[in-house]
Amino acid sequence: MNQVNDFFIIKAKENGVNVIGLTRGKDTRFHHSEKLDKGEVMLAQFTEHTSAVKVRGKAVIMSRYGTLHTDDVE
Repeated sequence: MNQVNDFFIIKAKENGVNVIGLTRGKDTRFHHSEKLDKGEVMLAQFTEHTSAVKVRGKAVIMSRYGTLHTDDVE
């Protein structure tokens, strides 16, 4: 399964949600950062340069694999 170019959506549930893109390769590094305010939506994708995304704060993340709420407690 080729995950490059998979799209995902992040919707902020509070002000100040951080979305951080991490690089591919032998050294993982931060390469992009965005800050979202409550209600803002970001449409993003994995690329040949982006292998992971870190989300800090309360948000909803939607992808073809399902929906995840970052503030869910198990």
